[in-house]
Amino acid sequence: MTRNSESCELNVRVIPNASRDEIVGWHDGALKVKVNAQPESGKANKAVCALIKEKLKVSGLRLAVCRGHFVPIKVIRIDGLNSSAMKLMIVKNDKRYGRLERENSLHEG
Repeated sequence: MTRNSESCELNVRVIPNASRDEIVGWHDGALKVKVNAQPESGKANKAVCALIKEKLKVSGLRLAVCRGHFVPIKVIRIDGLNSSAMKLMIVKNDKRYGRLERENSLHEG
Protein backbone atom coordinates (compact mmCIF):
# COMPACT_ATOMS: atom_id res chain seq x y z
CA MET A 1 0.00 0.00 0.00
CA THR A 2 1.33 3.45 -0.81
CA ARG A 3 2.08 5.90 1.96
CA ASN A 4 -0.27 8.83 2.37
CA SER A 5 0.17 11.31 5.22
CA GLU A 6 -3.58 11.77 5.55
CA SER A 7 -4.68 8.18 6.01
CA CYS A 8 -4.01 5.32 8.36
CA GLU A 9 -5.16 1.80 9.07
CA LEU A 10 -6.43 0.53 12.39
CA ASN A 11 -6.59 -3.12 13.46
CA VAL A 12 -9.91 -3.81 15.15
CA ARG A 13 -11.32 -6.86 16.94
CA VAL A 14 -15.12 -6.75 16.62
CA ILE A 15 -17.64 -8.34 18.99
CA PRO A 16 -21.09 -8.19 17.32
CA ASN A 17 -24.46 -8.74 19.07
CA ALA A 18 -23.28 -6.90 22.20
CA SER A 19 -25.71 -5.26 24.61
CA ARG A 20 -24.36 -1.82 23.61
CA ASP A 21 -21.88 -0.13 21.31
CA GLU A 22 -18.57 0.56 23.04
CA ILE A 23 -14.83 0.67 22.57
CA VAL A 24 -13.38 -1.71 25.15
CA GLY A 25 -9.67 -0.96 24.72
CA TRP A 26 -6.52 -2.54 23.28
CA HIS A 27 -6.31 -6.33 23.03
CA ASP A 28 -3.44 -8.18 21.32
CA GLY A 29 -2.50 -5.23 19.11
CA ALA A 30 -6.06 -4.41 18.05
CA LEU A 31 -8.71 -2.02 19.30
CA LYS A 32 -11.51 -4.16 20.77
CA VAL A 33 -14.94 -2.84 19.81
CA LYS A 34 -18.37 -4.16 20.80
CA VAL A 35 -21.40 -3.33 18.69
CA ASN A 36 -25.08 -4.13 19.07
CA ALA A 37 -25.46 -4.80 15.34
CA GLN A 38 -25.78 -8.26 13.80
CA PRO A 39 -22.87 -9.63 11.74
CA GLU A 40 -24.92 -9.82 8.56
CA SER A 41 -25.15 -7.70 5.42
CA GLY A 42 -22.33 -5.45 6.65
CA LYS A 43 -24.37 -4.13 9.61
CA ALA A 44 -21.65 -4.76 12.21
CA ASN A 45 -18.95 -3.29 9.92
CA LYS A 46 -20.99 -0.10 9.46
CA ALA A 47 -21.65 0.12 13.19
CA VAL A 48 -17.94 -0.22 14.00
CA CYS A 49 -16.97 2.51 11.55
CA ALA A 50 -19.71 4.81 12.86
CA LEU A 51 -18.67 4.25 16.50
CA ILE A 52 -14.98 4.92 15.84
CA LYS A 53 -15.81 8.02 13.82
CA GLU A 54 -18.09 9.29 16.61
CA LYS A 55 -15.43 8.71 19.27
CA LEU A 56 -12.72 10.49 17.28
CA LYS A 57 -14.82 13.66 17.11
CA VAL A 58 -13.22 14.85 13.87
CA SER A 59 -15.39 15.93 10.96
CA GLY A 60 -14.58 14.98 7.39
CA LEU A 61 -13.22 11.50 8.13
CA ARG A 62 -14.03 8.54 5.89
CA LEU A 63 -13.82 5.11 7.48
CA ALA A 64 -14.16 1.79 5.72
CA VAL A 65 -13.28 -1.83 6.32
CA CYS A 66 -10.47 -2.63 3.91
CA ARG A 67 -9.69 -6.16 5.12
CA GLY A 68 -11.63 -8.69 7.16
CA HIS A 69 -15.17 -8.01 5.95
CA PHE A 70 -16.44 -11.39 7.18
CA VAL A 71 -14.21 -12.10 10.20
CA PRO A 72 -13.89 -10.56 13.70
CA ILE A 73 -10.38 -9.16 13.09
CA LYS A 74 -10.64 -6.25 10.67
CA VAL A 75 -8.49 -3.48 9.26
CA ILE A 76 -10.26 -0.13 9.11
CA ARG A 77 -8.86 2.49 6.73
CA ILE A 78 -9.31 6.04 7.96
CA ASP A 79 -8.97 8.77 5.33
CA GLY A 80 -8.50 12.31 6.57
CA LEU A 81 -6.32 11.52 9.58
CA ASN A 82 -2.72 10.31 9.74
CA SER A 83 -1.51 7.77 12.29
CA SER A 84 0.15 10.39 14.51
CA ALA A 85 -3.06 12.39 14.75
CA MET A 86 -5.03 9.18 15.32
CA LYS A 87 -2.83 8.28 18.29
CA LEU A 88 -3.32 11.72 19.79
CA MET A 89 -7.11 11.59 19.28
CA ILE A 90 -7.39 8.21 20.98
CA VAL A 91 -5.39 9.47 23.97
CA LYS A 92 -7.31 12.75 24.11
CA ASN A 93 -10.79 11.22 23.96
CA ASP A 94 -10.28 8.41 26.46
CA LYS A 95 -7.16 7.80 28.52
CA ARG A 96 -7.74 4.06 28.95
CA TYR A 97 -7.50 3.50 25.17
CA GLY A 98 -4.37 5.58 24.79
CA ARG A 99 -1.49 3.40 25.86
CA LEU A 100 1.03 4.54 23.28
CA GLU A 101 3.23 1.48 23.73
CA ARG A 102 0.33 -0.72 22.54
CA GLU A 103 -0.62 1.34 19.50
CA ASN A 104 1.39 -0.77 17.10
CA SER A 105 -1.95 -1.57 15.48
CA LEU A 106 -1.87 1.77 13.62
CA HIS A 107 -0.08 1.86 10.29
CA GLU A 108 0.53 4.67 7.85
CA GLY A 109 -1.45 3.74 4.77
